[in-house]
Amino acid sequence: MNARNGKTVLPAVAMTAVSMVLTLAVIVMWLGTAVPWPVALVVGLGIDGGWLATLAYERRLAAQGDHNPTVTAVGWCFGLIAAGVLVAHALTSETSAAWLAVAWLPIAAKALWLVHSMWERTALTPLALDAIRGIQQEARDEAAVARARLRAEATTEETRLTAVTQSGARVARVQAKTAKTLAGAWSTLETARQGEDTGRALTSVTGPVTPGVTGVTESRWELPVWGPVEPVPALETAPALSDTDLEWIVSDIIATEAKKGRSVSYREVATLFRGAGHSASEVRLRAAWKRVVAA
Repeated sequence: MNARNGKTVLPAVAMTAVSMVLTLAVIVMWLGTAVPWPVALVVGLGIDGGWLATLAYERRLAAQGDHNPTVTAVGWCFGLIAAGVLVAHALTSETSAAWLAVAWLPIAAKALWLVHSMWERTALTPLALDAIRGIQQEARDEAAVARARLRAEATTEETRLTAVTQSGARVARVQAKTAKTLAGAWSTLETARQGEDTGRALTSVTGPVTPGVTGVTESRWELPVWGPVEPVPALETAPALSDTDLEWIVSDIIATEAKKGRSVSYREVATLFRGAGHSASEVRLRAAWKRVVAA
């Protein structure tokens, strides 16, 4: 018997021995007044002997890994007989409370042997127990590493999200400030464009370069358009036009637009001139336009 089995078998052995001694003593005291004491002793030893024999047989079968329900039932019958003897003696004795307090010992002894048999069926070798402990420790280590990794990843993600959120907030504040500034500038320009006094001033300034426009309400000072700028393709190098050529091209443009019923300003003439692929400086083109208009 090793130390592990002793944890369950020793209490069962002690309980069985006490139960047998009590059963034998009760039978001798109880039947001793009616029959000779040797006869009472034989009866008590018969009950204890039958119980001990069935218990030994049960232990032998358990050692072989076998089980017999009949033997188990006979063992429980002997235990119940012993408990019944103790209960009957307690009920007929003057100190019934004391005897009833120990009447459960045979049933308790059988229960302890049942617990010991279950212990034996589930007992493992030290090697298997060490292997199980190693597996459990490995699982705990892996779980701890996984938890640490998840916590580290969560902390990293939280830091990244905080940085991104703060950067986004700074960008939003800058955009809001810029939009507010642009809105103020646009409002100022719109007010200047729509103001009556401002319109007269702009007309007096633009009058020399926009002849034919009369009345303050007819002048329009358009706001600049902000947006993407398309690059202007490079012009091929061409020979410089003479003043006569410039005057002829400008007069042709004005005549063409007049046939359409439109009077064009210098800006429109300059746009059509350059749109036709011609090239000239602003000073020469304006001078040619003035000579054509004056003629």
